[in-house]
Amino acid sequence: MADIKLTPLKDRVLVEPHEAEVKTSSGIIIPESAQEKPQKGTVVAVGEGKKDEPLTVSVGDVVLYGKYAGTEIKFGDKDYLIMREDDILLIEK
Repeated sequence: MADIKLTPLKDRVLVEPHEAEVKTSSGIIIPESAQEKPQKGTVVAVGEGKKDEPLTVSVGDVVLYGKYAGTEIKFGDKDYLIMREDDILLIEK
């Protein structure tokens, strides 16, 4: 996890998506054109939350989110997603 100098506002969360699967469980290699967009990532920065609604996710949490959730941004040489906490479906323990 990189040292991020960005702070999301209110209930927004900055997520670093995990790499797309390149091989199936049976060993078949998936070409780049057919790879699914990842729906799992690591939270790298969180906002302060809304008034009377603190955030439930924290930095370092591995989360699953909707396929079309968030907005893709590039910071430095890495790609990130910025999304509202409501777009996160679950936290992996």
